[in-house]
Amino acid sequence: MKKVLLVTASLIALGAAAPAVAADLAARPYTKAPPMVAAVYDWTGFYIGANGGWGSSRNEWDSVPPAFVGPEGSHDATGGTVGGQVGYRWQAGTWVFGVEAQGNWADLSGSNLSQVFLGSRNHTNVDAFGLFTGQVGYAVNNVLLYVKGGAAVTSNEYRISNLAGATIGVTGDDTRWGATVGAGLEYAFAPNWSVGVEYNHLFMQDRTYTFTAPGGGVVGTDRISQDVDLVTARLNYKFGGPGVTRY
Repeated sequence: MKKVLLVTASLIALGAAAPAVAADLAARPYTKAPPMVAAVYDWTGFYIGANGGWGSSRNEWDSVPPAFVGPEGSHDATGGTVGGQVGYRWQAGTWVFGVEAQGNWADLSGSNLSQVFLGSRNHTNVDAFGLFTGQVGYAVNNVLLYVKGGAAVTSNEYRISNLAGATIGVTGDDTRWGATVGAGLEYAFAPNWSVGVEYNHLFMQDRTYTFTAPGGGVVGTDRISQDVDLVTARLNYKFGGPGVTRY
């Protein structure tokens, strides 16, 4: 009987102690999963690159005093171009601002028969151009859409020949200044590398030129207007470390 009472008392004591032991155990802490980190491309920094493509220069010739007066006609000088660019961009939110200088070699050439001086042909060749522009763009992560505008300069050669191709009159190399507007799309495919395509229109206005014969003497005077359209593919390398920020 005593043994039964001792066993019963022991079980009661253990039952009373069990809740206290469970209460002394610390609750398992809950750890919230870390938020996902989104990577956003950062367009800020200096860059340098190369470009190449196609161009077309629209040229209208008008004979002016002291020679005969009248429109001689027009022609498109077309061909290829290749060159390079250097610039700097800075990003504020989704907006991107920048400045850029671009210089290109070109071979845009064309001609037409004169409608005033029968038996002669007018030739235009654009052998180089430069662009000095500001940019405003909108970035969607690693895709950048932008517009640009600024100053433009072209290096040209104008020539008059007979129908056999012999030169009658030249102006020599000529540099003229104007304005440009354009737009582009650029895609960053790596932290520091991007590719893009760009269109530019150059407003080069009118200039009056005096043509001289190879042996000397004035052949005539023409007022020549010029506009240029350019489409180029671009490859840029951006300095300053990885072009990716995180938030």
